[in-house]
Amino acid sequence: MDHFIYKNGVLHAEDVSVNEIAAKVGTPFYVYSTATLTRHFTVFDQALEGLDHKIFYAMKANDNMAVLRILAAMGAGMDVVSGGEYAKARAAGVPGDMIVFSGVGKTEAEMRQVLEGGIRQFNVESEPELRRLSRVATGMGKVANITLRVNPDVDAKTHAKIATGRSEDKFGIPMSQARAAYSEAASLPGIEVVGIDVHIGSQLIDLAPYRQAFTKLAELTETLRADGHDIRRLDLGGGLGIPYQRSNEAPPLPVEYGQVIRETVGHLGCEIEIEPGRLIAGNAGIMVSEVIYLKHGEGRNFLIIDAAMNDLVRPAMYEAHHDIVPVVEPRIGVDPEPIDIVGPVCESGDTFAKQRPMPPLDSGDLVAFRSAGAYGAVMASEYNARPLIPEVLVKGDQFAVVRPRPTYEEMISRDTLPSWMES
Repeated sequence: MDHFIYKNGVLHAEDVSVNEIAAKVGTPFYVYSTATLTRHFTVFDQALEGLDHKIFYAMKANDNMAVLRILAAMGAGMDVVSGGEYAKARAAGVPGDMIVFSGVGKTEAEMRQVLEGGIRQFNVESEPELRRLSRVATGMGKVANITLRVNPDVDAKTHAKIATGRSEDKFGIPMSQARAAYSEAASLPGIEVVGIDVHIGSQLIDLAPYRQAFTKLAELTETLRADGHDIRRLDLGGGLGIPYQRSNEAPPLPVEYGQVIRETVGHLGCEIEIEPGRLIAGNAGIMVSEVIYLKHGEGRNFLIIDAAMNDLVRPAMYEAHHDIVPVVEPRIGVDPEPIDIVGPVCESGDTFAKQRPMPPLDSGDLVAFRSAGAYGAVMASEYNARPLIPEVLVKGDQFAVVRPRPTYEEMISRDTLPSWMES
């Protein structure tokens, strides 16, 4: 469920007309719904009711400061994968003991940064990282809480570029090597083993891979406890999918996911940690764009819009589907016709949809890309010297720009010329 619906024939974000935002901000832009963000966090929290649990929002999905403030105020922790994300989380008011640090390539500088600023735990991905963290923590006179991320060799049946739990993926320590890795961790100075971490991928639409991975995790927990390790936290990652196509069957509900957790690891007495990102932010945002031209080609027509692959890269990068709807509701009885929806970037890959059935549209009309709140703005670039597009937050009948569009002058000023070029 989201809060982007037609009212009086015009798409609204909560109680604000998308046309009104476009007139004030200009296109293209992202708009996020406070009501949807809070609802999705609440639904996930309720799905784990009765379990000792904490929710760590995966910032990589959407790291706008306003979004982080909303979730932090609801009690969310943050799952970060870089020093920059850690800094943003702290700036959003998240205490260090509510931040977990994931990722395969943590640098010494990042380790020192978060050990100094405070961190709940490192989700360690390899033995070399474990040894480096030991050296850094010991040198600072600190003790780093750690989980080891194990790779359960489970195929999540998702897109190859976002699968993370197979043996050929770069993430985690193979399950077969876990006991040896935990034995080494227990022997290292500056390291405190607190649990196990697993994450098998993103946009999962089937609970079976979760059940398989969590069952393996339960068995490993029992084995490691028998070896003398105090396993008291299980970080189960994120990855639960959202419905990008409204016409398709919806992915599993959070409450169903919570039931799988109860049935597989609920008996272990561990604190459960979850790292949802897409599930919370995905359907809480849309991207709005204006039609520049309708172009008639040989055998097909093109709807050329002012948003491009640099603004929303998912279709070009993952062949991802986003429902695209006109901001002004189509008249009843108007038949859609297939059309290619493309942007102005000089790449054939700058194509959002091919032969997508759409109602008649023309220059100046607005369209909205649904389910664009996750992995939209965070993955944007200034390719073709196109400014990053604004981000807008709506709450009820209010809206505000929470990241402005940079001017050309601001973009140019980021570059500096060497002294020998100065006039």
